[in-house]
Amino acid sequence: MFDLFGATPTSAGVIVTPYSAMTCAPVACAVRSISEPAGSLPLHIYKRLPDGGKEKATNHPLYKLLHDAPNGFAPAALFRTQLMADALLQPHGGFAQIVRVDGGKAAELIRLDPRTTPVAVDDSEIEPIYKVNGREIAAADLIHIPSPAYDQRKGLVGEGREAIALALVLERHASRLFGNGARPSGVLSLKGNVTVDTLTTAKAAWQAAHSGANSGGTAVLPSDASWQAMTFNSVDSQFLEMRTYAVAEIARLFRVPLHMLMQVDRAQPRSIESIGQEFLSQALLPRLKAFEQELELKLLTPEERDQYCIEFNVDGFARADLLTRAQAMSTAVSSRVLNPNEARQMGFGLPAYAGGEIFENPNTSSAHKGGKLNGNDNNQEEAA
Repeated sequence: MFDLFGATPTSAGVIVTPYSAMTCAPVACAVRSISEPAGSLPLHIYKRLPDGGKEKATNHPLYKLLHDAPNGFAPAALFRTQLMADALLQPHGGFAQIVRVDGGKAAELIRLDPRTTPVAVDDSEIEPIYKVNGREIAAADLIHIPSPAYDQRKGLVGEGREAIALALVLERHASRLFGNGARPSGVLSLKGNVTVDTLTTAKAAWQAAHSGANSGGTAVLPSDASWQAMTFNSVDSQFLEMRTYAVAEIARLFRVPLHMLMQVDRAQPRSIESIGQEFLSQALLPRLKAFEQELELKLLTPEERDQYCIEFNVDGFARADLLTRAQAMSTAVSSRVLNPNEARQMGFGLPAYAGGEIFENPNTSSAHKGGKLNGNDNNQEEAA
């Protein structure tokens, strides 16, 4: 029953749910490190070309639905961010309903909030059965971004609840510690024959005067009382290392590099750039690919899948680095992979100019004044 309602107690003594997990800073950072790029990267529908290339199918009815806004109240970036966060946190993943009109055309995509519109999944058969509020919904009308967990019924948070619980317990312990002025507890001793009521009254008076915001002040004790503060032991001295380990465990759970959780490993010999590429290839791209294929499966007909594809443009990661973006575009133009107009549009969003559609290396002799790129003949230039 505990597993059924997502309330399985952990060895640390706390219950971990998708919502309590997001109160843990490392978990929230890991989820946002994956979900926010999924929302910010451009998502396009492309038309496959006979030569093996592809071009944006801006005239396709799905283009604005995927790129601009899936419905009338949520922009595309917010929709994809929330749906990816659901996939990382919720059992079975994230869900969005497809509203179809005119014989099956997708008109809207509406995210199903797991708090208000939970989706019940019956996976006892080969093909899962989906129900919302007791009403069955066809799988073709539901976008399902699965959880990366091995056990879909538990989800990633359910499988890693022990690691998350450890981080939560350590955070709560730190809060209580600093709530008491970052001082460990001590022993208040009273001499002579002391009744239970006297002990209770003395303890309440001491805590009222010297705990919380009043901690650290000068203690005034009667002549028959003494206070002995307890010192930190070896376990307390390792508290910081334990918190570091808890963050590393969560990074392993979500496959996010430590520096993405704002914690730099000093023993890391690789550069931040190489670790960022590792994050893109191992943590983000698998989730984006699952997203893309689910959209293609549910939004495109079998005939359209031979002509169109839906893909995220991961080149958007280079937008934050002007020098890297400029160097990449320059290399692509020099190697004649892109022409100048394509590079201007792809890398900088600039309009095309006359003559910029020529595939020619600007670093060769044909690019200088009087060369082919300027429409003149080199021999005439030399004769002049």
